[in-house]
Amino acid sequence: MTKVQITFQLSRALDDRELNEISRMHSVYGLFATRVLPSGNQLFVEYDASRLSPKEVRGTFEQHGIPIK
Repeated sequence: MTKVQITFQLSRALDDRELNEISRMHSVYGLFATRVLPSGNQLFVEYDASRLSPKEVRGTFEQHGIPIK
């Protein structure tokens, strides 16, 4: 297991539905931690790089409607 941290820029502030989606991301295999940073325009993600690539992590959030730049 290789834990990696990545930060994504958000294109806008998240609404309640999107925040709810983020709270459920811990159930995605290989994702360990996900949180919106205090600035409100960045998303911090910690994941297992032996299971997921950065492209797959990004795609997972985009599939759940998270507005990543």
